Amino acid sequence: MIGYYIHHHGMGHLRRAQAIAAFLPAGSVTGLSTLPRPAGWQGGWVQLEPDDTSAAPRSVDANGFLHWVPARDPGMRARMAQLSAWIQDTDPAVIVADVSVEAALLARLHGVPVVTVALPGVRTDRPHTIGFGVSDALIAAWPPEAPKMLHTDEDVPVQAVGAISGIPVREGRAPGPVSRVLVLGGSGGGGMDDAALNDARSQTPGVEWLPLGTTAGNRTADPRPYLAAADLVVTHAGQGALADVAAVGVPAVVVPQDRPYREQATTAEALAGIDVPVIVSSGFARQDWAAVLEAAARLDGRKWTVWNDGEGAERAARVIAQTAGITALPAGRGLRGGLPSAAAARSGAGA
Repeated sequence: MIGYYIHHHGMGHLRRAQAIAAFLPAGSVTGLSTLPRPAGWQGGWVQLEPDDTSAAPRSVDANGFLHWVPARDPGMRARMAQLSAWIQDTDPAVIVADVSVEAALLARLHGVPVVTVALPGVRTDRPHTIGFGVSDALIAAWPPEAPKMLHTDEDVPVQAVGAISGIPVREGRAPGPVSRVLVLGGSGGGGMDDAALNDARSQTPGVEWLPLGTTAGNRTADPRPYLAAADLVVTHAGQGALADVAAVGVPAVVVPQDRPYREQATTAEALAGIDVPVIVSSGFARQDWAAVLEAAARLDGRKWTVWNDGEGAERAARVIAQTAGITALPAGRGLRGGLPSAAAARSGAGA
């Protein structure tokens, strides 16, 4: 049995777990998350208690050694008890942490091997050092070609498997005129506002600008048709969004948002350092969108395969299986780096 801890902020962690689980033995993965069980999940599911039930949380970081362990929080206590009880009852071969230093540490304290999903950015703090240190394997959802996506004080053996998307990879868009622009926001906030969007429209007569995920009112359960119809995507630098854009093969203007540990800034710097169809912008509000679209028309969407070749989920599953002692894997149950359409349609967008 494999336990998979899934962080509940945004939908990117869940979609990544769904894609990876499709390459592991059917029914062998139990999801461990505050999120409700998603439609199409084939294994068990433990919906964890929320860990922020105190009105005024105290001592949340254990003197700087952990990220979130509020003292005397009933939800935190119940949550960790749920994880411990599941480990005791199930005796899992491995637990995947995507992402939680606390879940990784709890699993290892129970004698369970841990695979941690590393996120980009500057992770030199003590909690990350502890989490990486107790892990038996580290997976990173970016390609080996990406320069310096993870900054740590110690040399950690990260296995870069490539981007992981819930969308199957298709042949990318060849260079050509830009008449449809998709503006892709994220559930983490910091997206593109209406004023800047209207200004971009006024600068580019005849170009259709469609916002998606920029507000609660324009979110969609399935971004695939919108991505496929776009000539250009303006997106934040979240891992899930970039993996989806790369899967569809649409050139992009990437606007990194302010996130802890310089997560998106580091990703944008890496994108600028390799040959992918990306223009990195410091912000969405700018006065030269006509020139930007002209430059974007020369980008070749087929070069996104460097970032996402459709094999990332299977590579990640192999690392997990090896850590768990599983010697044979299924052939992805008909998938190549994507989710079944029904599952993808329910897993959310803009993560």
